[in-house]
Amino acid sequence: MKIPTAKGDVEMLREMSEKFGKIPGVEQVTVNPTTGSIVLQYDANRHDEFHDELRDHCDRHAIEQHRPPATEIDEIAHKIEDQAEFLAEHSASARAVVDFVKRVDREIKVATNNNIDLKIVLAAGIVGFTVLEVGTSAATPVWVTLSLFGINHFIEMHPAHSKAGRAATPAIVAAR
Repeated sequence: MKIPTAKGDVEMLREMSEKFGKIPGVEQVTVNPTTGSIVLQYDANRHDEFHDELRDHCDRHAIEQHRPPATEIDEIAHKIEDQAEFLAEHSASARAVVDFVKRVDREIKVATNNNIDLKIVLAAGIVGFTVLEVGTSAATPVWVTLSLFGINHFIEMHPAHSKAGRAATPAIVAAR
């Protein structure tokens, strides 16, 4: 991965190396301060686990850097995610459900070129159902709240661009 902002910054590369080294499946991390690059060698048998963890780490970092104000629905969604992960650690059935939902979310992101995810689809579905079943006047607080949640989440998915005018997203080059 080329990280232009890390060029010549030994300390930043050291910190990144330590964090990447904790990802399951990573066997070796090599940094080059001259070029600002990091090479990750990981177990190809753990490819999916590696990519999921790397994507989650990058998403968490991007969200921490560019997070819009949280809403009550955001807090509920995070609690549900946390509870699902806790249950998945203790149950094979729960793990299967969590993995299925993550797979569906990933497929939606891939199909929409990372413009929409499962949270936005679910919020839109609930808004549509509420408006159709209850009507627009009675359902206003629900659809306005869910619309704000969807917009906030869309903003989270599309962090601000770097100074160079493009997203600073690392590229994965190869597996070992």
